[in-house]
Amino acid sequence: MMQLLIDAGNTRIKWATFDVDAAPAQLAPVWLHMESVSHADLDSLKTSWQGMRFTHALISNVAGVSIKERLTTLLQEVQPGLPVTWFASQEDIAGLHNGYRNPAQLGCDRLASMIGAHYLFPQQSLIVATCGTATTVDAVTTAGVFKGGMILPGLKLMAESLARNTAQLPQVAESTDIAKVFADNTDHAIVSGCISAQVGAITRAVASLEQQEKRAITCVISGGAAPYLLAHLGIPHEYVANLVLTGLFVVAQSSPD
Repeated sequence: MMQLLIDAGNTRIKWATFDVDAAPAQLAPVWLHMESVSHADLDSLKTSWQGMRFTHALISNVAGVSIKERLTTLLQEVQPGLPVTWFASQEDIAGLHNGYRNPAQLGCDRLASMIGAHYLFPQQSLIVATCGTATTVDAVTTAGVFKGGMILPGLKLMAESLARNTAQLPQVAESTDIAKVFADNTDHAIVSGCISAQVGAITRAVASLEQQEKRAITCVISGGAAPYLLAHLGIPHEYVANLVLTGLFVVAQSSPD
């Protein structure tokens, strides 16, 4: 019984499959397949999925109505009648309590990331930082209660906003390497500032939750831009690739039907 999980993000579509019958409890998922494509290459998924037989598809989509419609069409072309569930934020699901003022307003990808982190690091107070088009930094208690979080522009968005809006600043890629905080050229100064802003938000969140919880905090970091931040964090952390898919894996196990 092969289940399909899809994380439709703002820039890329990530997907994975797992064997429902072979999925062990309280262990990291073992993927049968895992791939990632850009929105522009979304139609290539039809070739990737051709010949596969899924029991169910569970999808987190923050990419809008157009991507939802395209995914719906693709799935029905590949496997007509396939049951599809669109993951949506709610107050209680898969061992996590969503403490947002309006639980449904929380981005479903953020909720999936926190579910995944709480599953991988049970009974720990967590800061879950997901670094993509936007960076989200969320606090989860040992009991699995989402306390709240922060949202800021992602690393690339920060750099690009400076390049677009200040005539004398060149376009800067988020992958530009910097060896020191105080840069001696404009390109590196932009990237140093952007990385420092990202790292500052994460470390402030860890310190704040540590003060509230009166215990050590586990910082879990994920997302496409995360590798550019790891060397600069300066605090213990756990890097987990594809945390949204891990959260969907947990949801699928907790409600297989």
